[in-house]
Amino acid sequence: MVANPPHFLLSAAIRPNILSLTPYRCARDDYSEGLLLDANENSLGHSLPSASSSSSSADQTQQQQGDTTEEFDSLDLHRYPSPTHIPIKQRLCHLRNVPSTDHIFLGVGSDEVIDLLFRITCAPQNDRVLICPPTYGMYAVCAQINDVDVVKVPLDCERGRFQLDVEKINSTISSAASTLNPIKLVFICSPGNPTGTLIPLRAIRSILDNPDFTGLVVIDEAYIDFCPSPCSDSAVQLATSTEGAYDNLVVMQTLSKGFGLAAIRLGVAYGSKDVIQVLNNIKAPYNVSTPTASLALRALSEQGLTTFRNKIETLNANRDFLARELEQLPQVVGLLGSGNANFLMVQIASFKDRTQVDNDRAKRISTLMAEEEAVVVRFRGNEIGCLGCLRITIGTRQECETVLDKLKKAFESTK
Repeated sequence: MVANPPHFLLSAAIRPNILSLTPYRCARDDYSEGLLLDANENSLGHSLPSASSSSSSADQTQQQQGDTTEEFDSLDLHRYPSPTHIPIKQRLCHLRNVPSTDHIFLGVGSDEVIDLLFRITCAPQNDRVLICPPTYGMYAVCAQINDVDVVKVPLDCERGRFQLDVEKINSTISSAASTLNPIKLVFICSPGNPTGTLIPLRAIRSILDNPDFTGLVVIDEAYIDFCPSPCSDSAVQLATSTEGAYDNLVVMQTLSKGFGLAAIRLGVAYGSKDVIQVLNNIKAPYNVSTPTASLALRALSEQGLTTFRNKIETLNANRDFLARELEQLPQVVGLLGSGNANFLMVQIASFKDRTQVDNDRAKRISTLMAEEEAVVVRFRGNEIGCLGCLRITIGTRQECETVLDKLKKAFESTK
């Protein structure tokens, strides 16, 4: 099969020791049914107390709340989980219009995917990665953990646009290609965190088509479900389509945001079959737990997807409500970004001159609200292009009204 783009070679993108790796084979790779005495599991089952044996007041309270082990008993918790979780991948294929499960990798949140991408592509103290601040902080953290240098090409932040500087990104990649320290990963957050801005697919294609780039472009779509058109706005089809897919593209998504399942830690990567196979080769044998898999399957059922879509609609309506109300406040300079996520970036004005941004005041407001009003928002004023900004997560309608009230009170207290 001809690679797309033609200049991309898996052998150039992936570290040689990773490509030559013989993957660990776990007990469930070969057999998952029958009398299973091959993995040294506890044949007597789990040690969770049954409802009938619970005697303490705390146990009784849990029983009254319906916290019993009946549902857990059906999960075979004494058995190691599936190493592949094909049923989850099949439902994700249906949801995201992906041709086969070979294009999907499951990880312990997107953070595991990020870390594995570093490990398969970047030689420590040699290769580099490119990020576009302001962006998700874990890219730089993972780079430091893996002893990989970071090249920063800031977003075009003029007037809160937060768009890629494609020309600068491509020139930086091309310049690095002729050195001993090439750029092996490009991380793009779309919609951005903390910007909430969607990156056009044409901009992503321009980087993918750069003939000097031998690595992988990684699109982080944690917030894609809050966009106007999640399917057409997503880069998943660019990575997995049966015709014209880019082999040098990986798209990350998660069940933490739109699906409201942050606690189960399930991240998803979509990409070419070859890249996904490399990720599967190096992951921990049983990285996704059985309870996580069970809850994910329920969330991806038809009933679960109906609930998911209804909640997205409600959150987007709450976002629009909060945006309208915030823009009317005289102490707000404006909202930055395009609001394609479940949060808003609010720029705080100086009390004396409401046309001027006041970074110190924004920080004081965030501290005051947390410590005196028990309303926690995120100060982002130290990031590029985010001077004087608070990032406010979209809550229920009541929570949106509460944060508005507390903001007004904080404005009066920070003159």
